[in-house]
Amino acid sequence: MPNDLIIVDSPAAVGEAVAVRIAEAVEQRQGARFLLGCPTGRTPSPVFEPLARELARRGIDAGLITVVLMDEYLTSDLRLVDPAREYSCVGYAANFIAAPLRQACGNPPQIWHADPSDPGNYDRRIADAGGVDLFLLASGASDGHIAFNQPGADRGSITRIIELGEKTRQDNVSTWPSITSVDEVPGHGIGVGIATIVDQSRQAIMMLTGADKRHAFERVTRAAGYEPDWPATAVKEIENHTVIADLAAAGHPTH
Repeated sequence: MPNDLIIVDSPAAVGEAVAVRIAEAVEQRQGARFLLGCPTGRTPSPVFEPLARELARRGIDAGLITVVLMDEYLTSDLRLVDPAREYSCVGYAANFIAAPLRQACGNPPQIWHADPSDPGNYDRRIADAGGVDLFLLASGASDGHIAFNQPGADRGSITRIIELGEKTRQDNVSTWPSITSVDEVPGHGIGVGIATIVDQSRQAIMMLTGADKRHAFERVTRAAGYEPDWPATAVKEIENHTVIADLAAAGHPTH
């Protein structure tokens, strides 16, 4: 896959395009385990129903996939939040990633997440499995955070506990309908680092959808490499990457 910029009509079209690329990559592994790095929330949500259909159409066992979650929110005592919480990344993975794949293909994917009692073990576990075959990425609208890596994140950072900044937390107010105030967003999370994403990924797809991602689109597409003040530019450090955006994010007129 070359380093491409692809612009499609809508978030749904982004989801379809990404789903086909994932299915093609899984198929190329010819029955070997496939590690799929995943964010959660609004941007990737159009991907997983089309992915389930595409895997079923190709006769691919979803049980071959391991979903490598990027991050998870933590309670005030630095434990994983209850997966029943709407904003829980682990809960999202079970309900919106694993469930449709299981329904379409019979077997669910495995789900991996970091353990706050030993964050660095996540990077070791990924490396021991051979790295992430394809990492789906998204950018924060207001500050370019990627996973929980906020502006200033070090290029060499790995999975760790992170205190979440105001802008990152504010972005989550618009993501989850049940959250009405930034005060309801946890103040800490555990998430992969920039090095986890860049150095352990064979390929990556950056998804950008909606008019609120227009500035993110501009920053990511014009970057030549990692720019610490906009962490989502880390995608440019991955040799085999693609940016897929909808018309609204790309600043094209919509009808």
